[in-house]
Formats: sequence, C-alpha cells, structure tokens
Amino acid sequence: MSIFAAAVARSKHGWTATELDLSGLADIDEVVDALRDAEPDAGLALLFVESDDEYLSILRLDEGEDLRVFGSDSAFVEESRIGSVLLGEVETPALGVDDLSAGEDDEDEEDRPAADPDADPIGDAELLNDLGVSSQRLLALCGMEGMLPSDITAEICQRIGCGDEMEELREA
Repeated sequence: MSIFAAAVARSKHGWTATELDLSGLADIDEVVDALRDAEPDAGLALLFVESDDEYLSILRLDEGEDLRVFGSDSAFVEESRIGSVLLGEVETPALGVDDLSAGEDDEDEEDRPAADPDADPIGDAELLNDLGVSSQRLLALCGMEGMLPSDITAEICQRIGCGDEMEELREA
C-alpha cells in the first residue's frame, strides 16, 4: 500500500510542510508525537495521509494537544495497518453523504458534485471549519467522483493558505 503523509504546521512565522514517514509508528500516540516534532512551536498542525489514491485521513492538533481525526472512508481501517493506527479508535461516523445537501455550502446547487454513495466518512468532519473548509465541503470533496486524495489535500491546502508549501513538498 502506497502512503504519502505530509504535516503542515502554522506558527508565528507562517506555514511549513514536512513529509513524515509513518511506516514504523505503532499507534496513534506515536503518530501524534511525530506530528508535534515536525514543528514544535506550531499553534496548529495538520497531518494529511493519502493511501493508494483511495483514502484520505486528516489529523489536527491545536497547540500540540486536542487531537481531532477525520477519515474519508471507514474501509481504510480494515484495509491497512496505518489506517487502523490512524482511525481505529474513531467510533463516530462523520455526517452522512446524504447530509451533504443540508447546511451552508459555498457552491451553487447545480455545481455541487454527485456524492459517492459507497463512501463512509468517519470522525470529525468539522475539524477544518474555522480554517474555511466547512464539513459539507470536506464531505463533498471526499465523495466527489474522480477526486483523488492528493486533489482533496491540494484544494484544502490552497483554501487554508498553505497550498504553495504543500506543492513545494510534493515537487521535492
């Protein structure tokens, strides 16, 4: 299984992006420690984990504490050891794909993508709300036909202000 893990962190000096190797990490606490170590002075740190052009997980740490987790599909837990490490303790489903039409969204009704009925997002879909990515938008991106995890990560990073840092990391 191919995994790409990138930490983006916001400190008083701006955003930084760092690739993380999660292969030797045994549990979520070790993943959190690696995320903290990527930028120790960060007020906000996000970890984007993309797997096999199929699954996306997002972890968020505020001030090095208060872990919040989201996964694009609960199947990642069953199909991957790293999926189990990242999302294995998440019991709450995210808002259902049927809930995408509820609430506010920045897209017009006709521009809203068709949601993948097989997607089963889990965790905290609201973890990026205060950064300008609503839960509805996050779920819509994850359920959009043809969107790869890297596409979702790129769009989120552009929206929250670290798109250039993420693009530089991918090109390195």
